[in-house]
Amino acid sequence: LGKALPTAVFLGSLALFREAWALPKEGDLLATAVLVDADGARFDTATTKGKPLLIVYEDKDSGKDNQTLKDELAALAKDGNYTQAVALVAVADVSAYDFWPARGFVKDAIRKESRKAGTTIYCDWDGSFRSKLSLNKGKSNIVLVGKSGKVLYAAQGAMGANARLRLFGLLKG
Repeated sequence: LGKALPTAVFLGSLALFREAWALPKEGDLLATAVLVDADGARFDTATTKGKPLLIVYEDKDSGKDNQTLKDELAALAKDGNYTQAVALVAVADVSAYDFWPARGFVKDAIRKESRKAGTTIYCDWDGSFRSKLSLNKGKSNIVLVGKSGKVLYAAQGAMGANARLRLFGLLKG
């Protein structure tokens, strides 16, 4: 037990360290990845080149972490110029529900939430989108990609006021 405990603590620390650095790095090209919505309509990250892309990736437990940000985005979206200038992609990590009969219930819930939010919510059924983009499971992940396809901003967890100001500055800049 003498060596096992320090080794377990070290390995646990490495896992936490890796998770903290798992987000896409600013300046990197965004990986190409595909999603589907509850009705099977596809979205491919490669189709947004030339237009900034804001990805909000959450699961059922992290969905409330950035409610303030989502409220601010909804207010900004009322400006038609914004919705034409920036592609917003809301993504639900539903990998825990990729089995029958849960999948059908989740699709119904996603449709309902999409109507309520006034935007399409795409589904990451198998975690492949999360994996390809180096996002963190169980966290709210926010990624802004510029017109060039390079990551301008990436954050996880609840964003404070300063982080939101920086994000909106990049969105408007």
